[in-house]
Amino acid sequence: MPRWWNVVAILLTWNAVPWLVLGGLFSPMLPGGWRAIPALALVVLLPLWALLRGFGGNAYPSAATRVWLLRPFWYAQLFLPLLAAGGLLGLIGGLPFGSAMEAGRWAVAAVAGVLVIGALWGYAGTRRLVVSSLDVSFADLPQGLDGIRIVQLSDLHVGPHTSRHHLARIAAAVRAAEPDLIAITGDQVDDFARDVEPLGKALGELSAPLGVIAIAGNHDVYAGWSAVRRGMEKLGWTVLVNDALPLELNGARFWVAGTGDPAGHGGPTGADPSVVPDVARTLASVPAGAFTLALAHNPSLWPALAARGVAVTLSGHTHHGQLAIPRLGWSMASPFLELAMGVHRRGDSVLYINPGTNFWGIPFRIGALPEVTVVTLHRSAVTASLAGNACADKGGLWGICAGSANASD
Repeated sequence: MPRWWNVVAILLTWNAVPWLVLGGLFSPMLPGGWRAIPALALVVLLPLWALLRGFGGNAYPSAATRVWLLRPFWYAQLFLPLLAAGGLLGLIGGLPFGSAMEAGRWAVAAVAGVLVIGALWGYAGTRRLVVSSLDVSFADLPQGLDGIRIVQLSDLHVGPHTSRHHLARIAAAVRAAEPDLIAITGDQVDDFARDVEPLGKALGELSAPLGVIAIAGNHDVYAGWSAVRRGMEKLGWTVLVNDALPLELNGARFWVAGTGDPAGHGGPTGADPSVVPDVARTLASVPAGAFTLALAHNPSLWPALAARGVAVTLSGHTHHGQLAIPRLGWSMASPFLELAMGVHRRGDSVLYINPGTNFWGIPFRIGALPEVTVVTLHRSAVTASLAGNACADKGGLWGICAGSANASD
């Protein structure tokens, strides 16, 4: 049974405390006093109705609905707790001086100013596209695969509201890379199964000698996996879920494996057993010792893949928190996830976590710009090495080693 009402309950709780704090600070200044606070809260929550209608299958949110209703709603969900926290700190700071209320209001105003600046900065970040290169060397790479180029796209979150210019630049960057294989590592659609339609219009003509391979991400599952899968297969893409297939280049054979996603265990739309990840089943047809590239939307699946001898795993999902300090190897996702960003190495196995090629929720990216990744594999006497510019090992987390190019609107 869909669990969206659980999400509603969480959102109502999420909103209640900030509105109590902000109401305490500003109700004396508003017409109607405290009676105005529930009215304001209701206005902020109204877009939730459009969201629930879409998830219930009763309506497909248009671009205008997503930009002018749902996007402000998500901004509010992010900003309200921060404004309330600033107000509380101001109250506490003003108590010793007998001006707690005034200090609290000024603190809210200051936080609001910082948030507006941050929102504008983050929006500018989403209008850029980085083409990053990752070179990885393996001693056991088949000779014919030396120099193979794999372009990774991840977390596209395409919907009717997605900038067509941004999608066109993504397509152009993929073509310019002249990849042998295109790998799309989950969250192809934003939140609805019909989002596969604008996805196809924008990127459906992408091609490579070894094809386009896509896997399931959690948002693809929430949107309705069976419909999303059918839509991608109609584009001519190969969709792998807990499965692997052999590919051949220059007479050399290797395997590409695609996992399921933990969202299959259950989420806002309930469980979908067909997508529950099963690493053993994913690799069941792969011969022992075969060179294998795995696509796993959620990087938490990598340790199990590495333990079974997978050489390269490409992931996404974390978005690097959409806010990161790459030089420090830190992102907003880092406090919550062991595998949050960048390149990781375990024995002869390498993981790369793509920051996402678009954004989700609100147009915000600072230090974690939208990225098209060009992964090049080399044959070398050194096992699982990363070649490039002055890469420093930081607790197993490596940077992109072969440089990057930036483009902006």
